[in-house]
Amino acid sequence: VQFVESGGGLVQPGGSLRLSCAASGFAFSSLPMNWYRQAPGTERNLVASISSTGDVTYYADSVKGRFTISRDNSKNTFYLSMNTLKPEDTAQYYCNAAIGMAGRPWFKNSWGQGTQVTVSS
Repeated sequence: VQFVESGGGLVQPGGSLRLSCAASGFAFSSLPMNWYRQAPGTERNLVASISSTGDVTYYADSVKGRFTISRDNSKNTFYLSMNTLKPEDTAQYYCNAAIGMAGRPWFKNSWGQGTQVTVSS
């Protein structure tokens, strides 16, 4: 099982980024997928979740209306489009498969390296 996150970077407040997560080693199209983020000194928290078919989504209150999760099962990849970014969105972003929508991570011992998002002027 492998997750490779990409697309992070430094962006000014109000800016946008699109993160990607390429997954392999399991039946990607059969499982919900989650995006998480972890700021220094804090726990890893769920940001967004998407069903296996992509028709149901979940967002944490802090990102609702600004972030959009999507997936392409033909590419074993899913995405997080982030708009109107705020300094409090600064964190390392990770992905994983989920045990049910917005559930616990399925492969809790197989995290990727994450991708850093820094929102600062």
